[in-house]
Amino acid sequence: MLKLKAMRRRYRWRQLHSIKELRTNPNSYPSKKTLTQRRHNDKPRPVGDSDIKQWNMTISYYMRNSQLDSALHFFNLMPRRSSVSYNAMISGYLMNGRFDLARNLFDEMPERDLVSWNVLISGCVRNNNLAAARELFEEMPERDVVSWNAMLSGYAQNGCIDEARKIFDRMPCKNSISWNALLATYVQNGKMEEACRLFESKLDWDLVSWNCLMGGFVKKKMLVDARRVFDRIPLRDKVSWNTIITGYAQNGEIEEARRLFNESPVRDVFTWTAMVSGLVQNGLVDEARETFDQMPQKNAVSWNAMIAGFVQCKRMDMARKLFDKMPFRDVTTWNTMITGYAQSGETAHARDFFDRMPQRDPVSWAAMIAGYAQSGYSEEALRLFIDMKRDGERLNRSSFACALSTCAHIAALELGMQLHGRLVKAGYESGSFVGNAVLLMYCKCGGIEEACSAFEEITEKDIVLWNTMIAGYARHGFGKEALKIFESMKAAGVKPNDTTMVGVLSACSHAGLVDRGMEYFYLMNQDYGITANSRHYTCMVDLLGRAGRLDEAQKFIRNMPFEPGAATWGALLGASRIHGNTKLAEMAAELIFEMEPENAGMYVLLSNLYAASGRWADVSKIRLKMRDTGMKKIPGCSWLEVQNKIHTFSVGDSCHPDRDKIYAYLEELDLKMKREGYVSSIKLILHDVDEEEKEHMLKYHSEKLAVAYGILSIPAGRPIRVIKNLRVCEDCHNAIKYISKIVGRLIILRDSNRFHHFREGSCSCGDYW
Repeated sequence: MLKLKAMRRRYRWRQLHSIKELRTNPNSYPSKKTLTQRRHNDKPRPVGDSDIKQWNMTISYYMRNSQLDSALHFFNLMPRRSSVSYNAMISGYLMNGRFDLARNLFDEMPERDLVSWNVLISGCVRNNNLAAARELFEEMPERDVVSWNAMLSGYAQNGCIDEARKIFDRMPCKNSISWNALLATYVQNGKMEEACRLFESKLDWDLVSWNCLMGGFVKKKMLVDARRVFDRIPLRDKVSWNTIITGYAQNGEIEEARRLFNESPVRDVFTWTAMVSGLVQNGLVDEARETFDQMPQKNAVSWNAMIAGFVQCKRMDMARKLFDKMPFRDVTTWNTMITGYAQSGETAHARDFFDRMPQRDPVSWAAMIAGYAQSGYSEEALRLFIDMKRDGERLNRSSFACALSTCAHIAALELGMQLHGRLVKAGYESGSFVGNAVLLMYCKCGGIEEACSAFEEITEKDIVLWNTMIAGYARHGFGKEALKIFESMKAAGVKPNDTTMVGVLSACSHAGLVDRGMEYFYLMNQDYGITANSRHYTCMVDLLGRAGRLDEAQKFIRNMPFEPGAATWGALLGASRIHGNTKLAEMAAELIFEMEPENAGMYVLLSNLYAASGRWADVSKIRLKMRDTGMKKIPGCSWLEVQNKIHTFSVGDSCHPDRDKIYAYLEELDLKMKREGYVSSIKLILHDVDEEEKEHMLKYHSEKLAVAYGILSIPAGRPIRVIKNLRVCEDCHNAIKYISKIVGRLIILRDSNRFHHFREGSCSCGDYW
């Protein structure tokens, strides 16, 4: 007996030593000669189960370490294989995402057992290949509860509720896993009525199931139902208490959350953290800090919740102090600080944290890109996006959305189109979040046709997407097309909201559709239950004012159910300038200055009106007032994209490397325009100088320089897209109409108010802007 035990010990030692050697030196496979000698020396002893087990363990080791070739090599060398050997190989292939190799080996098996079928079906489910899983399931010669549960879980994980229920109903024998899987399916997909019916059909649910049902109600903010489940739980654990406390805290019922917190028999770090998070989410940051300081122990989630609280209320100094004290920081901690600084406009601090991060994830990059974009550092945002891709970081939806938003801001259409292509390749083309970023990019870059094509390709359109297209067409001056989209939206069963109606009224205003606009305004409450707000009234004042119906616009303002804001009076001031009504403009301006004394734009509008009327003394008064209050007129500039590079121009620009060529071409265009009948609008010059000097000053406005450079640099047949930071002046608008006819090019100009599509001597706005 002692001799037999010693032999077993030596054999086990040899087994362990062999596996250890293979793990430390994976290439030390036994040669064919060695294997032949071993088989010869071992004869006539057959290969035993313990030998096969050793081979199988080695195969599993290689598969866990993604060494598929090594596992296959070892598998091929096996003197005898069991079904476990095949199953180890199949499971390993599936673990490493090689379904094709797993299926091939499964088909080659001389004899399959139930485990083989279950392993392959489970692998298909893990790889979201439900069709293949179902095909195998139906082919099975016999099934056990594991087989049924694998299919049930597959449908559950992919939200196929009806299919999951059918499998459940067909099951000849169900266990707790089966019941819990179906319950979780209903809960995760928000089908709480079905979840309740299933729950009531069985009595002996375990605690996990009770917590699952309660968590579903909490997620749906159905706290009364969640509390009813909590009170019925036979024996509660920490998860039960933490779930209900979190539910009350996150939904603003802090007192009840605090009462339950005090009643909780055992509080762990998650209980405390739930309370801290709830207080933070309800803006009670100081109380959250008191609770945080009382915590007997803290984890990373606790620290992050407290830091996030200070970040949300813009108390970055306190967030920084906590960050410095934190004993263990994870990537979420760094991301929270970066986001906080970026949202506060402190991009330098945000970048400092970003550069010092020990490890970044896609959220880190997206937060920094968004920070640059929101602070107006468009080039830095795009450069960081390119760096992100170069570093091999996985581009996520947020990164794409931020980069697309940046392209929209600077009207970099070519780069935006490249990003759209990459987005599609990455599989992110579906979904409202990214889809809306794509539409906004095209609309703001002047590519309304491209926006329409992208819109048509989106299968599931929510109201945000519809609103973006309506507003896009409106801003481009295509009012009738905007209204067609609006009608299509209603036909699709999507109910308009207040943002929709702002877009619709804006479309009517830009296209001069006064009667249609009035009709929509008065029917939107009756037809859609939308109460008009200040934005709707401002659109109506703009609509009537642009059409020259200034008295009606004034009456509209007087009848508003609330005090008109600066935006509403600004619309009236703009309309008064267009139609030369100085008295009404002065009245509107005075009211605006009372509300927004530092609104430089309104001073400039009024100054323009005085200059056009020849009232130079009043122009001087406006200038003096702006100087005394420290206000400065925003300098006008225009830019366009040529071969992925942004070219910026200011009035009389002398910095561009091709300035001589541009100025020479403008002189040539000026002569051709005058032959066609063009006359400079010298009344717009805000300086009391002679007419020749005024004409010279108008000739080199930034938008004219940008248009000229676009004609010289962009191949014929392609649109010229120019962006201006201010409203396009009347003279430039008139000049570009002539230019579009002379050169036979489509010129798209985006100013601070709308888009102008110049073609063959006319503009899409119909001179109505």
